[in-house]
Amino acid sequence: MLSQDIDRSLDTKTPITKQIKKVFKFSTFYGAINGGTSISDDDIYSITTGQLTQDIIETPFDYSIKFGVRKIARFGYLPKEAFKKGNENSFSDAATVGRITGFEFLFEGEYKRQQGLTFFDQHHFLRYVANRWLVKVEYYTNGFADIEYFESTQRYRQKISKKFSINIGAVQRFAEPYGFDPLADWVLENGNLHYAYLALQEGWSINPINGTYTDPHGHVVASSNEVFEEVMVPLILDEYVEKERNKLNNTLQHSVIIGFDFYHYDKKFWLHSWGNLMPYHYDDGNEYSYHNFNGGQWLDYSGGLIFGYWFNKNLGAFVEGKYNKYWNREWHNFSLGLNYKIF
Repeated sequence: MLSQDIDRSLDTKTPITKQIKKVFKFSTFYGAINGGTSISDDDIYSITTGQLTQDIIETPFDYSIKFGVRKIARFGYLPKEAFKKGNENSFSDAATVGRITGFEFLFEGEYKRQQGLTFFDQHHFLRYVANRWLVKVEYYTNGFADIEYFESTQRYRQKISKKFSINIGAVQRFAEPYGFDPLADWVLENGNLHYAYLALQEGWSINPINGTYTDPHGHVVASSNEVFEEVMVPLILDEYVEKERNKLNNTLQHSVIIGFDFYHYDKKFWLHSWGNLMPYHYDDGNEYSYHNFNGGQWLDYSGGLIFGYWFNKNLGAFVEGKYNKYWNREWHNFSLGLNYKIF
């Protein structure tokens, strides 16, 4: 009886194990650290009471720590890498349709320091492409471009040929209320910014007797209006905008989306291109909807192009890139050049 119970328990676990193995089959887990020199040190000279002083602005070296797991079929033009190093430009990861039909995924995080600024970027997605439809769920954040959103899409797909297809459907995006300007309420009728009153409200103070400026903790930060305006005011405005933006909840945006995908590959010539256009966005009346900041409807779009051509056995050219514009925020990457092989 005990033996039968054990056998039955093993039978129960086996299908789950097989299913997990099936999901992760052909996937790659990876982690990598990359680094390099940042911009060089900058010498700053100033004169105080006739004395020359020199300061050095140092920018620490750049680095990135990337880790993730991916299961994305390799397109014909992609090189078969011995290792995933984490610094590759995989433009094809942004394509709407993968190389094969079926289930693919990417979960990737990158902690990096770039020109002295640190970010934690992420790109995750689950995608299922069938003959007549596709669904995709994606989360993307790019600190350098100041963009972060969660997106899901459901589309009908129509194949025009073996290489070309179009799709149409709906997309839902969950993100902070882009377009909201916390400084708008502080702009005077003449267009100037009432930064002095804003600073006082935020806890900064001005001593009219000795002309000193102190921060909310009581520390003297400037002894003249010129220094306060040039050095401290930009810091005050930046902190205020970030604080006010963080107070707001994310908004949900429903949009109509139209797209296309084209893929051709042979050893001499390949072209992979895709594009997405969102021409209509539902206005739910939210106070912080982008409709209120933009004055109505707008166009959001994204696309990519990967092109390679060998003119002969020696000379070849390539162009690769992707471009995104959401809520009037843009981020893009590109690469182009020539190769000449000597035999």
